[in-house]
Amino acid sequence: MIIDFHTHVFPPFFRNDRSAAVSRDPAFKILYASPQAKLTGVQALLRHMDQAGVHRSVIFGFPWEDPEDFRRHNDYITEAVHRYPDRLIGFCTFAPVSRSGPREAERCLTQGLSGVGELALYHGDLSGEVIENLQEVMEVCRMAQVPVLLHVNEPVGHDYPGKTPQTLRQVYGFVKTFPENRIVLAHWGGGLPFYGLMKREVKQVLSQVWFDTAASPYLYTPDIYRVVGEIVGFEKILFGSDYPLLPPERYFREMAGAGVSEECLVRIKGENAARLLGLR
Repeated sequence: MIIDFHTHVFPPFFRNDRSAAVSRDPAFKILYASPQAKLTGVQALLRHMDQAGVHRSVIFGFPWEDPEDFRRHNDYITEAVHRYPDRLIGFCTFAPVSRSGPREAERCLTQGLSGVGELALYHGDLSGEVIENLQEVMEVCRMAQVPVLLHVNEPVGHDYPGKTPQTLRQVYGFVKTFPENRIVLAHWGGGLPFYGLMKREVKQVLSQVWFDTAASPYLYTPDIYRVVGEIVGFEKILFGSDYPLLPPERYFREMAGAGVSEECLVRIKGENAARLLGLR
């Protein structure tokens, strides 16, 4: 089974009135002000999954600041999962600093969603205050035994829309604060897996952490699949396309040339995700 762990879908009321959303949400403006930034819905994703041979996808929305916006978006995710339960797995999301976050997480998990994410701070960093604000959300997810997906980006290299000022020290602090939560760090954890080579502490702290491959062809050479697998374990890597940013086929081509065994590729493409999500 091939599972795409990282896809974004938007309901028609955001897709059809992009300018209104840009005007009221600064984070959305950063990523989607340009008409070239793709906004797609569930039906387009399902067609793309069929073309790419993807069996199931984890879908989520956007970390809106306005509670009405993130509730409407999460409702769209919930409706899609109920309509296509054999194809779609839903996560709920909201601004990490929102006081309504814990209640929204409880509401969505009760309605059948399977995790929380992608949580992101596109115009700020992962400060101690933000981590403190997420305590209740993380407790909700711990009690429900569902994963939390966090947007992470590498602190060096070229700039691009959505690259945040967070540091790996902050990301590591977040993981260390919630040792009993299952945490997925997007975009290869911004390079955090490489510190798994350290002799003390880090491997233990990362024991409940997984890393998705979203945007990998834009960021790293194909060697990263083999290198990260050898450091933290191939069972900790989750294929995520960041749809509609990049098609799955591009990832599969890079994986095929990465010097990774077929057994490990099967894990990366779906087995790891199925185990993490408790799927058959």
